[in-house]
Amino acid sequence: MPTKIVLAYSGGLDTSVILKWLQNKYECPVVTFTADIGQGDELSPIEAKAKNLGVEEIFIEDLQEEFVRDYVFPMFRANTLYEGTYLLGTAIARPLIAKRQIEIAKIVGADAVAHGATGKGNDQVRFELGYYANNPKIEVIAPWRDWEFESRNDLIDYAEKNQITVPKDKMGEPPFSTDANLLHTSSEGKLLENPWVEPPEYVFSRTKSIEDALDQPEMITIEFKNGDPVSINEDNLKPHEILAKLNSVAGNHGVGRIDIVENRFVGMKSRGIYETPGGTILLHARRAIESITLDKGEAHLKDEIMPKYAEVIYNGFWFSTERIAMQELIDSMQNKVNGHVKLKIFKGNIIILGRKSPNSLYDSRIVSFDEKGDYNQKDAEGFIKINSIRLKNKI
Repeated sequence: MPTKIVLAYSGGLDTSVILKWLQNKYECPVVTFTADIGQGDELSPIEAKAKNLGVEEIFIEDLQEEFVRDYVFPMFRANTLYEGTYLLGTAIARPLIAKRQIEIAKIVGADAVAHGATGKGNDQVRFELGYYANNPKIEVIAPWRDWEFESRNDLIDYAEKNQITVPKDKMGEPPFSTDANLLHTSSEGKLLENPWVEPPEYVFSRTKSIEDALDQPEMITIEFKNGDPVSINEDNLKPHEILAKLNSVAGNHGVGRIDIVENRFVGMKSRGIYETPGGTILLHARRAIESITLDKGEAHLKDEIMPKYAEVIYNGFWFSTERIAMQELIDSMQNKVNGHVKLKIFKGNIIILGRKSPNSLYDSRIVSFDEKGDYNQKDAEGFIKINSIRLKNKI
C-alpha cells in the first residue's frame, strides 16, 4: 500500500474523481501536480479545486520553455511525422510530465504516482514508461484499469456523492474529448468516432476555417541556428515564444488542421482531429532550410530514420537508448542548418518564397543552364551506362 501518492491532475471531472477515489481507497495523502505546457485558461481554477478536495501539497508549474526547448525542438530536428501526418503533439508532452512527476514524488517523499489515462489509449503507456525510466521502483496507480466504475455516468454519480463539481457540459455524454498544449490541440471520441462524418466547425479551437481565414496573406521570415528557429522577422524570441507566435500566425490563416485515422500502440485504430498551427509552419520551414544546407546523403538518411524515430516517440519510448542514439545522429547534422526561410501564409497554405544560408551547398555555377561551370555534361553518359547495366541484363 502506498503511503503518499503524486497525481497528474488536470482539474477536470476525471482527475477530480480520481483524486477523491485515491484518497478514499488508500487513505493516504495525495499530492497534485499540474504541468503548464501552454493549455491556457483551464489552469486558473485548478488550485482551488485541489484545495476543495482536501489536498495540502499542490504543484502547478510553468514548463512551457522546457517543453519546447528540450522536447518539441529536438523532435522537430528530425522533421518528425507519425504515419506521414501526425506531428505528435500529445505524445511529446507525456515524457516531460512523467519526468517532473517523478521528481516531485522524490521531493515530497511519495512512493507512488497516478495518472488519469484510460485503459484503451496510448497515454497510459507513455506515462508509465516515463515513470519507470526515471524511477524503476516507483509504484504506479492507473485508476481507469482498477476501479469499479464502468461508465461516465458512474463517475458523475460518484462525483455528486462526494461534492465534486460536475461541469454542465459533462452532465450527459460529452461530445468529444480534448487535449491541449502549446504545440497542439487534439479532439477525439463520441461524435468524432465515425470516420465518415465531417467534424463540425466548433470542434476546432485554435485555427480558423479556410472560409473565415484572413483575406490578405502574411509574409514571415524565420531564422535558424543549429537546426532550431531563433527569430521571426528578425525578432529574437525564446523557444516557447517562437511557437506561440507561429501558432497565432498559422491559426489566423487556417493552417494546421488534420483529420486522421491512426494506429494506436495498443492495437486499435483511432480517428483524431488535430490542430498544430505553428508546428506545421515550422515543419515546412525546416525542410526548406535543410534543402540547401544538408548533403544529399545526410538528408536522405534523416528521412529514412524519421519514421522509426516518430514511432518510438509515439509509443512512449522517449527515454529509450534507441531514441537517444537516433537523436545524437540527427543532432550531429544540425550544426550546418543555419540561415533564413521566407514564407507566405495564406488560406491554409504555406508557400516557401526563399531560403538562404551561410552554409548553403547550393551552387548556381554547377546547376545553371547558362554556365558550364565545373560540371562536364559528357560525364553523365558513362554514369547512365553504368547504371543501366542491370536493366539491360533483364531483357
